[in-house]
Amino acid sequence: MTKQNTLEKRNDLYFIYFLILGLVSLAFGIADLVVTLGGSEYSLGALEIPNDGFRGGWGGLIVLFAGIFYLSGVKNIQEIHQLAKVIMGSILIWIIAGTDIFAMITESIPGGEDGGWFNTAQGFWGAYAPPYLPAIFLLPFSLVVIFCIHKYYKKQEMK
Repeated sequence: MTKQNTLEKRNDLYFIYFLILGLVSLAFGIADLVVTLGGSEYSLGALEIPNDGFRGGWGGLIVLFAGIFYLSGVKNIQEIHQLAKVIMGSILIWIIAGTDIFAMITESIPGGEDGGWFNTAQGFWGAYAPPYLPAIFLLPFSLVVIFCIHKYYKKQEMK
């Protein structure tokens, strides 16, 4: 097997990976928007889709556009402009997932209505239990783009 064939197989692997990630992101974004417009919260196992205007509406729109960026950038990921689209999709996921994680942290610290100022240890750890929002599910899968960036710059150094 030549080096060119190996590179082409890797490109196909990245194409499939980011295509699937883009489709899932697109589906989560559409689901966020539909649930927000429907007005009722939706929960399925470890997945929770909120219905509030900010996280459900704007967050859903951002996740939807992350999926669009992924899908528009998968064609030739070795080209810098296409890679930039995939990076933008990942950055959008990171922003929404980061705000979701920050919200979980800040909600876990204060005590309840009838409790003290600070939450108990059981209540603190219980705040991190499922269900999770869609962007938190997408977060670990979006980190693969860091490897693609590293690979791109390593390839540029060799030229």
